[in-house]
Amino acid sequence: MGIKAQVLQNTADMQEGEWLEYRRKGIGGSDAAAIAGFNKWKSPVVVYMEKVGEVKTASSNEEAAYWGHVMEETVAKEFSHRTGMRVRKRNAILQHSDYNWMLANVDRLIVGKNEGLECKTASEYLRDDWEGEEIPIAYLLQCQHYMAVTGADAWWIAVLIGGNKFTYKRIERDEDLIENLISIEKAFWEEHVMRNVPPELDGSDASTDFIKAMYPNAEPDSETEIDEASDKLLKALEQIKTEEKDLKERKRKYENQLKEKLGTYEKGFSNHFVVTFKNQERKTVDSKRLKAEKPELYEEYSKISTSRPLRFKEAK
Repeated sequence: MGIKAQVLQNTADMQEGEWLEYRRKGIGGSDAAAIAGFNKWKSPVVVYMEKVGEVKTASSNEEAAYWGHVMEETVAKEFSHRTGMRVRKRNAILQHSDYNWMLANVDRLIVGKNEGLECKTASEYLRDDWEGEEIPIAYLLQCQHYMAVTGADAWWIAVLIGGNKFTYKRIERDEDLIENLISIEKAFWEEHVMRNVPPELDGSDASTDFIKAMYPNAEPDSETEIDEASDKLLKALEQIKTEEKDLKERKRKYENQLKEKLGTYEKGFSNHFVVTFKNQERKTVDSKRLKAEKPELYEEYSKISTSRPLRFKEAK
């Protein structure tokens, strides 16, 4: 028994730069969630830019990724210790037998089984994401991607949380999910990467950060004509602004009605909720007075931040 998959390239003596170049040749497990829209740190358009070489693929220079790589061996050993299952490295970039753009660079394989292991580290702040049977959706998709490439029956995921809590879970092969994932990845690769057509930007933090990084500064006094499709976007934004205003007014209305019911009480109980209406203090600096009375101190502790807010109004 064991994993059966094509080998695109042996990685035993491969340098990181060469490994990153091979990642551009297809879609890897860590790309899967981003392409499907379930990665808050990376959007589909960023994956596209990496694959076509317009931006550099993120490497292990990032602190969290670095320590995840350093701790991989420790996590793998602890998994073996707790489960009694032996694991081994597979020093190769694996390739799907039917879709040559579907790649996998797996952490470990389970000896004597048609299964694999993904090793993770997580912040203490993410402890709740791993409670009970919970597995973050991004990692679930990553493991299903690996099963699609390798033909594995199951994948294990082991995680060290906050440096002092260890857990591991088994993920069964899900044929329906794999079929949907392949469909999404195939469309992304063939319709976007192969045709050099970037996917549409979404509303994720990842896309917002990408725009900030790509276009941090405006050229002073520069102007341009934007297409008719922009009118549709602007009209949609106008509608959303109106709806947001209505929602904010309704929110204040409901809050005020609840405040009236509580009166001078700090806490109230309904059939399904606990609500509080307590006094609280917040200390702030009177910047206007500081600037007027101690301008040197104000200047010394002031900082300038740069942003590019998007504003619009109807043309006259």
